[in-house]
Amino acid sequence: MVIENIWKGLTAIVTGAGQGIGFEICRQLTQQEVNVILNDSDEALAKTAAGRLGTRCIAYPGDVSDQACIRGMVEQAVTTFGSLDIVVANAGITLFGDFFTYTPEAFQRVMQVNLGGSFFLAQAAAIQMKKQNNGGSILFMSSVTGHQAHKDLSAYGMSKAALEMLARNLVIELSPHHITVNTVAPGATMTERTSGDAGYERTWSQLTPMGRPATPKDIADAVLFLVSPKARHITGQSLIVDGGWTAISPNP
Repeated sequence: MVIENIWKGLTAIVTGAGQGIGFEICRQLTQQEVNVILNDSDEALAKTAAGRLGTRCIAYPGDVSDQACIRGMVEQAVTTFGSLDIVVANAGITLFGDFFTYTPEAFQRVMQVNLGGSFFLAQAAAIQMKKQNNGGSILFMSSVTGHQAHKDLSAYGMSKAALEMLARNLVIELSPHHITVNTVAPGATMTERTSGDAGYERTWSQLTPMGRPATPKDIADAVLFLVSPKARHITGQSLIVDGGWTAISPNP
């Protein structure tokens, strides 16, 4: 018996994917024979990452808060692969800072990338998916800090909570076109960035009920389910992947 690949022929854009969670999402998508546009603001990182994933993956370096970059990614997907079916708005920045001294410049940059980049990428993608008249999936990357307070992350947490409300609101706009929109909210995760902190794994292993921080694969597994054809009746939802941390919420 031949089992049909439900992913084959689909095309995805994944932002902020040069390493960590974004790269793992791209890796899993290409394994399912999905064509991928891999974005990262670091050009060298984007090209290296895409090169590791084979011919189904094309690097598209650029800042997702730039409208030209967003338009270019969508055009690249359609020109190269013929359609755009999945978008994972993973790109985001974290600028720690005390509330009393947080600068307007830092605030605007966090909102510009985390909210503006995600909002307008979703808009451009949805316009293309609407033209195709074949549905699609959009996913925003939120965070547990959008659910629980975390010191020095007021602006970041605010931006992530806003993404979850954006997903809920877009259910109204996108459901008539059979486009799903959801979020995944990772907890502490071992990536290239966090592994540079000598105490990170030990601290979060102690604070996480499951006894360890997440791996990029833990997060990517959740993302792939929500953007897959198997989740076509799930929309407007946020899935927390944190090993139970938000259930008890001890701060480091």
